[in-house]
Amino acid sequence: MPVDTEPDLVTDKVLFRDACLVWLKIGLLGFGGPAGQIALMHKELVERRRWIDGTRFLHALNYCMLLPGPEAQQLATYIGWLMHRKKGGVVAGILFVLPGFFAILGLSILYTELGNVPLVAAIFFGLKAAVFAIVIEAVHRIGKRALKSRLLVSVAASAFVAIFFFDASFPFIVLGAGILGLLANRFWPGSLPQSHATASAIEPDSVVGRMALRGELSHTTPSLQRTLRVSLACVLLWVAPVLILREVFGPGSILVNEGMFFSKVAVTTFGGAYAALAYVAQQAVEIHGWLRPAEMVDGLGLAETTPGPLIMVLEFVGFLGAYRSPGALPSLTAGTLGAIVTTWVTFVPCFFWVFLGGPYVESVRNNRSLVAALSTVTAAVVGVILNLAIWFGLHVLFRRIDVHHALGTRLL
Repeated sequence: MPVDTEPDLVTDKVLFRDACLVWLKIGLLGFGGPAGQIALMHKELVERRRWIDGTRFLHALNYCMLLPGPEAQQLATYIGWLMHRKKGGVVAGILFVLPGFFAILGLSILYTELGNVPLVAAIFFGLKAAVFAIVIEAVHRIGKRALKSRLLVSVAASAFVAIFFFDASFPFIVLGAGILGLLANRFWPGSLPQSHATASAIEPDSVVGRMALRGELSHTTPSLQRTLRVSLACVLLWVAPVLILREVFGPGSILVNEGMFFSKVAVTTFGGAYAALAYVAQQAVEIHGWLRPAEMVDGLGLAETTPGPLIMVLEFVGFLGAYRSPGALPSLTAGTLGAIVTTWVTFVPCFFWVFLGGPYVESVRNNRSLVAALSTVTAAVVGVILNLAIWFGLHVLFRRIDVHHALGTRLL
């Protein structure tokens, strides 16, 4: 199927400043949760600009789906890192989040000062309908590229049934798909298409592919020294703000408590935002008393109608918690600091996982067994994206949040 590509957008090399503008565009238009955001990146980076080929895009997506935290933001960080090293990854990841951060912060202030914001939500809702069309197109395009055998179609269908009808845990779906891929490669190699067995081949019809041919991807080579350096830098960036807040405001400060709590959430929740929401809602509402059950649902609604990852609902929780217990600070100042520290400890680990694991993920592109496993994981991911697309479509068509699914009926 031919790709509709604007010739003036296809280039041999992407300047850093041009990449920054595209990442900002993606951040501003990143509605629709992970399904919409992955669809948008695939359309902009694979189909329209050909910065990265579809095989490498799916390879990166497979890894990001396995990580705790928002997979779409991590995918943007990964692609930014491939193209422009660490500075590219940092800028891509930040610009992916920044528009949503300011939107949630502004809406949080309006929410606490003026009550709910139905007019603002209605304005954002109109944008979601346009995103829905992009989501459907992306499911078709990604599926057509990834599902090239009956086995892979069966894996995608099984993953969809498992998560849509039985609410199966995403990590178990991925683990099962990976094991099946390893077994298929060993005992039924004919069940996997030849293209998956040679997924490490360089595709020169992309900017990253041509960079590989020119030897410009040396930063993707694993190195123990680099691993230690990245680990030290990311851990310090992650922990230092919480330690500073502890020194300034004391160990019992709401800001310190939020920093500690959301740091734990960042490393223990797999499977995307909804895997974390039930736990966060329980702790924030029932244990800490930072907000009421209905307010948690309102926060989810704001996160769904603004650009950026759905996990940005945690910023709303952090804002309300600090706003309600400001200590010696003005309420709005405390709330803003709560939003900042919550967002910081939520997303710094995302950069850590990408910069730490990226070189090793790129290195296994030459391993036939692992490539086979990742091909079945890709198929499972297609089923998961289809589930997200249907969920998102239902919300667009019926303008309704399934709070029972998202937060659990006992909080209502």
